Amino acid sequence: MSALGKVVRSGVGRRRVQTFVMVLTTLTAVMSSVLSLGLLTAVQAPFEHAFNTRNGAHLAVQFDGSKVTAAQAVATAHAAGVIEASGPYPIAAALETTVGTDCPKTAWAGRDNHPVTVTTRPDLGSTSGMDQLVLTHGSWPTSPDEIALPANNYADACFGSSVVFSSLPGKPSFKVVGFADSVTNSATGFATADGFARLTAAGARTDEQMLYRFAKAGSDADIATDKQAVAAAVPAGAVEAGQSYLTAEQEATGNAKAFVPFLIAFGILGLVLSVLIIAIVVSGAVASGIRRIGILKSLGFTPSLVARAYTAQAMIPATLGVVLGTIFGNLLAGPILNGASKQLGAADAAIPSWISAVVSIGTLILVGVTASIPALRAGRMPAVRALVVGRAPKAGRGQAAQRLASRLPLPRAVSLGLAQPFAKPARTALVGATVLLGTIGATFAVGLGTAFSKYQDTAMSSGFNVASNIVIPTADVNTPWGLYGPNDPRHAYLDAEKVAAALAKVPGTKAAFGWGESGATMIGAPIGGEPPVLYTVSGDFSWTNMELLSGRWYSAPGEVVVGDKLASAVGIHVGDDFTVVQQNKQLSLKVVGINFDTHGTDYSAMTDAATFTAAGLTPHIDQFNVELASNVDGTDWSTSAAAALTPLNASVQSNSSDKNLVVIIMGALVATLTLMLTAVAALGVLSMVVQDTRERVHDLGIFKALGMTPKQTIAMVLTSVTLTGLVAGLIGVPIGVAVEKATQTPMGKAIGRHLPPSVTHTYTAGLLIPLLAGGIVIALLGALLPASWAARTRTATALRTE
Repeated sequence: MSALGKVVRSGVGRRRVQTFVMVLTTLTAVMSSVLSLGLLTAVQAPFEHAFNTRNGAHLAVQFDGSKVTAAQAVATAHAAGVIEASGPYPIAAALETTVGTDCPKTAWAGRDNHPVTVTTRPDLGSTSGMDQLVLTHGSWPTSPDEIALPANNYADACFGSSVVFSSLPGKPSFKVVGFADSVTNSATGFATADGFARLTAAGARTDEQMLYRFAKAGSDADIATDKQAVAAAVPAGAVEAGQSYLTAEQEATGNAKAFVPFLIAFGILGLVLSVLIIAIVVSGAVASGIRRIGILKSLGFTPSLVARAYTAQAMIPATLGVVLGTIFGNLLAGPILNGASKQLGAADAAIPSWISAVVSIGTLILVGVTASIPALRAGRMPAVRALVVGRAPKAGRGQAAQRLASRLPLPRAVSLGLAQPFAKPARTALVGATVLLGTIGATFAVGLGTAFSKYQDTAMSSGFNVASNIVIPTADVNTPWGLYGPNDPRHAYLDAEKVAAALAKVPGTKAAFGWGESGATMIGAPIGGEPPVLYTVSGDFSWTNMELLSGRWYSAPGEVVVGDKLASAVGIHVGDDFTVVQQNKQLSLKVVGINFDTHGTDYSAMTDAATFTAAGLTPHIDQFNVELASNVDGTDWSTSAAAALTPLNASVQSNSSDKNLVVIIMGALVATLTLMLTAVAALGVLSMVVQDTRERVHDLGIFKALGMTPKQTIAMVLTSVTLTGLVAGLIGVPIGVAVEKATQTPMGKAIGRHLPPSVTHTYTAGLLIPLLAGGIVIALLGALLPASWAARTRTATALRTE
């Protein structure tokens, strides 16, 4: 091994703590950066590729066939901002279907299928034009009795069997011959022109659909403007719905993109902390090794070799941290991506290799530049000066602070510690910056973790999920959830009036309300994916924690409260009307409120059961949520309730709610990164205090000779970082709060939700006060080990050390 290699190996091995700190800090920075940039690219690229390859439509507009002619629809191709248009195509939306009885899986035969929006195009398999459809399995329909459905449809288990349009008179049946999709979900069922005519003849309402691409369509605001331009070109009220490609993009990429904002924040904090730690370690190595530098130069080391030696001592652990961070970042990306690419027919998503390469090389360059600055200073140091220079602070530095501290009514050991930071202000500033970044990270993470917990609690306890006990039809006790849809004749329902009356008579019942999926489908709702659900509710649910974001709760028949995500996807606001269809009967509803709703499905709305009763429709109530009075024994109540409910074919069940896996992964990742950042900050303090303690070992010997006890020594060393930690904490907490607030908005946008105050207002006095002391805690954690080492140092050994 060369002389340079031996010096580098010796330096790395001698400074094990500093080496570990550099490995950990670069690992944290690289892992966060690889995850954030990689996720953003990995989930975005497949959608963009599919959208561009298939010439996807920015906007699919559905026109009311009774208010607009085909010629008027075609004329909208000249609306402001339109650069390309296609159509019109006949479309029949929100058609309720069931799986045919010829399905070989008997449990599926006759089962409620997802609502289907059927269209026909001149050439279903065309590879030109806008919104090219892709066949993923089977073949395109060629006869009037054939149809292609989306692969996520229940009928995919019954390929080759039939699907029945159960809401239409005569219940026309089609054979499922293929699975196909549109990249923006412009439709979910594809038939021949003659096949579509069968639906029309059976009573399906036919509208017209136009597809558009616009010059400017990069945001929701742009799409809203484009939609207004199209609507202005047709008679008022002719536009029933407009589906944006951004909705399809959000559905495919939202969960993974939600990780990106906070990972970017951690990545930036990690990179800055990494640079700072490396500067501290290398500067410390130079400052504490001045005599060693002089010896190396006297042995023939050139300034270049000295600089390379100290730079390499930082690059070796940093390289190890970069490699580990890249590996862990790629490994963690797998579960987070959560099959986003599969929704687009792509292979399993993975972080592109160029992301790992760019982050790794960029980090190493940053480390090299940071380390080379103090290393070059070491190389330029004259050999004679390096051999004779002392390590004591310059005369007079910190003397004023020492005199002032000595006048305070404090133990002498404490006053000595308080004055110590002023002896070396540059080093104190580095310690303060390290603690500051650690405090920012901790504050940011605690706030974000609290928000995740509140989101989870709100999701699990909001409205339909809250209750210690639920009441369901006895027939459903042993039936798998979701086996029978709301319009399936095998689906059991409760007699809401009788169950409510029976529960009111059971001792211990404080409140109860009933609810269930209405089975109605919404005209103009997002097509594809999970269909919107309209819940009918019977009774007072004001005791639940459901939150309104705007408007009010419904108070009369015909009023509806819409979930935030559905409202955002469709562009619904308070005061708007929309139409739902149940068993081919239309019902118009007025939106009076937007609520934060995460139960059951991403897209939901709720109305009073009286709305359906007044319209001559049957509301579906298949569950009651029950709140018990305080100090009521649940077992005794269940026994009494069962006796009252059994004659009504109803049974009591304990309530349980599944946790959101994405939120759980987010919380675990935040906790891990926080621990790593806090540990790095504390270890950075440790590195500086170790260096400072070693430089002052002779002074420690004098103090011990004058009677300073080990406890007093520990108090002095710990006090030397306390003031710095306090100041860093006071500055870092407000910055951490601001970072957390700035992160929540893009995270909510990624999942298509506006977060309620119960989630966004995370910082309380009880949380902020301990966080303000976080800087002191980080500083003390870093200084504890060096303080113990200083306390154990023998007086004679310390006095002999120069």
